Amino acid sequence: MVESAQNCDVVVIGGGNAALCAAITAREAGASVLVVEHAPKAMRGGNSRHTRNLRLMHEAPTKVLSDAYTENDYWDDLLRVTKGETDEYLAKMTIRRSAELSAWMESHGVRFQPSLTGTLDLSRTNAFFLGGGKALLNSYYNTADKLGIKVHYEVEVLDVRREGNVIRDITIVQNGEKAIIVAKSVVVASGGFQANIEWLREIWGGAADNFIIRGTPYAQGKVLKALLNQGIAQVGDPSQFHAVAIDARAPKFDGGIVTRLDCVPFSIVVNRDGKRFYDEGQDMWPKRYAIWGRLVAQCPEQVAYCVFDRKCINLFMPSVFPVFKADSLGELAAQLTLDPGRLAATVAEYNRAVVPGEFNHRILDNCTTQGLNPPKSHWAQPIDSPPFYAYPLRPGITFTYLGIKVDEHARAMTTEGHTMANLFAAGEIMSGNVLGQGYLAGFGMTLGSVFGRIAGAGAAKYAIN
Repeated sequence: MVESAQNCDVVVIGGGNAALCAAITAREAGASVLVVEHAPKAMRGGNSRHTRNLRLMHEAPTKVLSDAYTENDYWDDLLRVTKGETDEYLAKMTIRRSAELSAWMESHGVRFQPSLTGTLDLSRTNAFFLGGGKALLNSYYNTADKLGIKVHYEVEVLDVRREGNVIRDITIVQNGEKAIIVAKSVVVASGGFQANIEWLREIWGGAADNFIIRGTPYAQGKVLKALLNQGIAQVGDPSQFHAVAIDARAPKFDGGIVTRLDCVPFSIVVNRDGKRFYDEGQDMWPKRYAIWGRLVAQCPEQVAYCVFDRKCINLFMPSVFPVFKADSLGELAAQLTLDPGRLAATVAEYNRAVVPGEFNHRILDNCTTQGLNPPKSHWAQPIDSPPFYAYPLRPGITFTYLGIKVDEHARAMTTEGHTMANLFAAGEIMSGNVLGQGYLAGFGMTLGSVFGRIAGAGAAKYAIN
């Protein structure tokens, strides 16, 4: 059983990237630190286990990033995807402080590799972890161990008790036994509620039963709900989430990054009625991939289908599941249990609308459609070269945007407009402050890293002083 932490300065709730950034920062500032992680050791790390990169501002090329990605560039990209639903001060602070991250991460064992090219094309904006998210987490946990940070696994937090503007104690359960933890400061980095299907059902109804959860099954949102029930201010739309289109055959939980499909820009996407419903070529994929989960979630039965031909089969990373393949659209429709006539009519209408151009999958090319609703703005090519291919899509939920309101010091705010003295937040549980909607590739890890460090520094300062 986790000991009663009367002599612990800082308790960090969660075991992912944001939590470890907070724990390491607090320990290096001189505080004693305890990390409580809901998952067993083998599954530690929350959604961070499935990540690959983070988005960094930089004024000049680096070892792993090309060209420059300035504050204005970064802000313009974030503003475009959030459509202004963001706290500008916190967003720009996050962007500026992202420039410090790579050096700090490398000093704590993280290693980077050159960014990928091709359909991801993130060489200017995103630094990729050598070995992926698990390697990053292992580096942080090794650092935590060397620093003397205590980590306890399979600890579920049931309640975080507020009294005035301070957190007094934390109720946990481990091995079926309840206990109380007391600490001077608390950092919550326990994620959203995306794995709580019952909670999702309250918002989305029966559609939630068809959602697939890309990451950890331990993101149940109990800490978030406990804090909101005690007057910690809410931020973010409960119905908003970071979701992508993934292979419909993925497991219900924890399929991770490999279940994502990147074929959308080079295909047409149809619903169960065989009809297109959105512009597949609206923008470069890293800026638009995260809208497709929500779009599919709004489709009948929460399912859609990418349809393309042999011209596009090698332009994206394939699924871990076999592609559907046929010599005719009718045969393909039968495999997908779609109406063959409707699919053929949709493809014919699309083919007639294609305006020939110079196809280039690396840029916003001039291959578009004319007189088609919805249009396809880029990468439009006729689907006329057999064999024909398809992938089934479902919404893959990564994290939810409902969270707790924080200030620039990562301190939680109350509904009365006060600042909590010893409660700090980082990562997905506060993402709604900056992500009102939409998403940029790698930005979740950036947000967690920046606010993790801020939260850890603030928690240690309060505890020590």
